[in-house]
Amino acid sequence: VIDTMADYLAHHNANTHWNYPASRETDEIIAGARQAVADFLNAGPAEVAFGPNMTTLTFHLARALGRGMSSGDELVVTELDHHGNVGPWEAIARERGLGLRRVPFRIDDGTLDLGQVIEMLGPRTRVVAIGGASNALGTVNDVATVCAAAREKGIVSFVDAVHSAAHVLPDVQAIGCDFLACSPYKFYGPHMGLLYGRHDRFTTLDVPKLTPAPNQAPERIETGTQNHEGIAGTGAAIDFLTWIAPRADRRASLVAAFDALHTRGVVLFQRLWDGLGAIPGVHRFGPGPDRPRTPTLGFVVAGVPSSAVATHLADQAIWVSHGDFYATTVVERLGLGEEGLVRAGAACYTTADEVDRLVAAVAEASGQ
Repeated sequence: VIDTMADYLAHHNANTHWNYPASRETDEIIAGARQAVADFLNAGPAEVAFGPNMTTLTFHLARALGRGMSSGDELVVTELDHHGNVGPWEAIARERGLGLRRVPFRIDDGTLDLGQVIEMLGPRTRVVAIGGASNALGTVNDVATVCAAAREKGIVSFVDAVHSAAHVLPDVQAIGCDFLACSPYKFYGPHMGLLYGRHDRFTTLDVPKLTPAPNQAPERIETGTQNHEGIAGTGAAIDFLTWIAPRADRRASLVAAFDALHTRGVVLFQRLWDGLGAIPGVHRFGPGPDRPRTPTLGFVVAGVPSSAVATHLADQAIWVSHGDFYATTVVERLGLGEEGLVRAGAACYTTADEVDRLVAAVAEASGQ
């Protein structure tokens, strides 16, 4: 990824759609990366738009969809989501006088009642926005069932796949969503945002855009000059994932790679779950290892602020995050205050030894 981005900046850096070599090369690089993302999502390249991050793209999408709504229409969001999939819908609800319905999550296991989500999809519902997985608790949601219910009722479905895309290979055809967003930095790429939209949606979406800007999908979704080196790096990140389990084509390689990563992640997460669970005073949140979830765990240590736990681990070269991770409502519902959770998880490079070191350091932080 780093080499690809550096090579772009050193040898190809230009704006698009002109006739000199660097510009033509930039067009080719963007087209190649767009195809790589399409393979990653199981979509068409004309259904992939680039942007600075998921949150900005979601605000952009919410504004466009909101132009077609009127007072009394409703939006459905969940309490389990990162606020990148809540704030944009709250904003458009305020601006357009829309109703906003919030699906609660079960505090005991960090899951959603899918039946309750579907029950909230009423005759005035225009959009349902749901996360593929909780970035704070690791819960994996059955978004395909929600999207199918929305489709039957003529409701637009939007999936925030930022956390899930690093652990569950996205398949927009199987999910059946209208829109899906994710971020390459979660799967070893640069800080960027990706937005999938069904081609008919991308073609007709009433996006704010400049008059001279392209009007064909997907470029009509992309406001202004893009981060070309980031786009190049995004394609390279997907190619890195294919290297994990090479097959005849990119999508097949990605499927095999994610299968292998899942198998490995399950073992590492079980080790993490059991190890932390054996420490008195450690409380783990979210579903257990026997339930659909990512290998990401939020936990707290009784009597020790999460920031202090994270600092203790960092002093031993174990880097974990703490706080609310913008899943603010989750932390509020759990009654954890400003300190929030400590979060740790398994990536493609995580080892069993690292899990054991983390468990031992948390035991030290707890005073055990």
